[in-house]
Amino acid sequence: MAKIDTSEIKKLDTRSVTICEATRQMLDKAQRDGVETAFDRAASMKPCPIGADSACCKHCSMGPCRLNSKDPYGKVGVCGADIDTIMSRNFARMVASGAAAHTDHGMSMLDLFREVVNGHIKEYGIKDVKKLMEVAQSVGIETDSREVSDIAMDLYNELEKTYTQIEGEIPFAKRVPPKTLETWRKQGIVPRGAMREIMELMHRTHMGVDQQYENITRQISRTALADGWGGSLVATEISDILFGTPSPVQVEVNMGVLKENMVNIIVHGHEPNLFESMLVSVNAPVLVEAAKAAGADGINLVGMCCSGAEMLVRHGIPHAGNFMSTEAVLVTGAVDAMCVDVQCIKQGLAKVADCYNTPLFTTNTRCHIEGAVHIDFNEHKPLDCTDEIVIKAISRFKNRTAAIEIPQIINKGVHGFSYEYINYMLGGSFRSGFTPLNENIINGRIRGVAGVVGCTNPRVRQDWVHVELVKELIKNDVLVLQTGCSQIALAKAGLTTPEAAVLAGPGLQEVCEAVGMPPVLGLGSCVDNSRILIAAAEMVKTGGLGESIADLPAAGAAPEWMSEKAISIGHYFVASGVYTVFGVTFPVVDGTRFQKLLFEELEEKGMGKWGFAVDPYEMARMMIAHIDKKRQQLGIDKTRERILVDMADRRAIETA
Repeated sequence: MAKIDTSEIKKLDTRSVTICEATRQMLDKAQRDGVETAFDRAASMKPCPIGADSACCKHCSMGPCRLNSKDPYGKVGVCGADIDTIMSRNFARMVASGAAAHTDHGMSMLDLFREVVNGHIKEYGIKDVKKLMEVAQSVGIETDSREVSDIAMDLYNELEKTYTQIEGEIPFAKRVPPKTLETWRKQGIVPRGAMREIMELMHRTHMGVDQQYENITRQISRTALADGWGGSLVATEISDILFGTPSPVQVEVNMGVLKENMVNIIVHGHEPNLFESMLVSVNAPVLVEAAKAAGADGINLVGMCCSGAEMLVRHGIPHAGNFMSTEAVLVTGAVDAMCVDVQCIKQGLAKVADCYNTPLFTTNTRCHIEGAVHIDFNEHKPLDCTDEIVIKAISRFKNRTAAIEIPQIINKGVHGFSYEYINYMLGGSFRSGFTPLNENIINGRIRGVAGVVGCTNPRVRQDWVHVELVKELIKNDVLVLQTGCSQIALAKAGLTTPEAAVLAGPGLQEVCEAVGMPPVLGLGSCVDNSRILIAAAEMVKTGGLGESIADLPAAGAAPEWMSEKAISIGHYFVASGVYTVFGVTFPVVDGTRFQKLLFEELEEKGMGKWGFAVDPYEMARMMIAHIDKKRQQLGIDKTRERILVDMADRRAIETA
């Protein structure tokens, strides 16, 4: 076991860094074992205050140039760049990187789709033909009396424009509410193709190119929208077509899903291809028998982070924890293999895995880690990779040397509320639609809708801000939609069960009880924030809540964000018309023109705006105040008789 000297680790107050009891238990064990985690590193490393405010520039070798955030206009960089140019360039590069991550993910899914449709890949197929037809129709493809394979190929060719098109508008712009699209056109921010937008944004931020923060921000918005309505939406839709559209399923979450008497394999990352293949491998009779021959009761497949969230909502696969628990779970000693693909994967996993003799496997050509074993995952022969990982995990189980300590904590919840299922859930097979949701917002039972999403960050107490914010929102009759690591935080807190409706305000509680749903709806991984966009567009289309997304009584939040992807996500919601509040920190200097543009002036241009707060109760207050402002502007802030339209009422309306 490759430990470090425990004297090198400053004693960590584990209760102060997480509310997740399983993670806390493992952090205590890690300290006893002399194993360092990201929590320890965060405690010993202070964030750079100049960098946190984005008041520095290192885009050329005349610098790096550091400006004073207390006197932001007191000096400029060597080239003459002022604080607004420097901050907007830095913000732009975060958006470019985050958008590139989602875009590359989406393009990988589209590549897989093409090879499946062409018959070059046999291990995967089209599972949801209905979804294929709906997506094809949404971008203007004729589907009547045509072969599925022909429709699929037309859809591939159309969606490829999302990435490669150099002029025009991305295909899914057709799904944007007309007034929202009109605003984008007026502002010159309708995306052409993701590759062009990211390339142009990076060019503009090069030294000596774009040096006007408002002009840079236009391209920031255009690039972010190419992520949300392009790369991310393609990833979600193609994943549903290939692997199935989620519908509600009860799932177990937290580290208690590990089993001491089984071969435990964790898949961690973001692209579902690896996990889907692993699901086949762990159920292969020959490998199950090999596990039993090694003394195990079987093979236990578990997810973490976002690929885990996708499998959670799609197949009900147990989930061991979110981003900040990925090192801690290895401390159990019970993980016989962890395999990863891309995004949100700490390099520190390799050292922690080594301490417990747990094999760590990278599988994607984009992501190699020093100290991990690389087994390349090839979609044309996926089982070659996943079978080998299972075999190595069985070997590790047979030769376990690490002491096993599994926190006996399991939380159950209901997840898998795709847009399609929400559509069905609210109206049934014959009257599916968002009318009941809109009506209950109009009559005041539901105050509004909030998307609470994003990462976990060791700069704040893990999960606490997510949980307290959502409790405050649902208490005030705000329906909450969840994705990514935030969804897992809420699942561990027991807020994704129908029984959690007792914590909601009287209006939301009554709606939840009538429908049989939780007050917190888990939608999937962070790329599935695109499901929230489509739900918002459908609310506008249904009517009664304004003509654009910016009119909706809705808000968004990423309380513990940490990645560049989060900034891209946040900005595509802002550009789409949603008030979006981030926690932890925000990369701008207060009182600057760039900050005013993001936090005020974008809303004046018909879009949304940014907000920032560290305290969850302040965050909730800001979001609810915005929702109330939108209700007032819509004229639905008056007290109304609250009538919940049930199925009998809807049938009466239909036959009237």
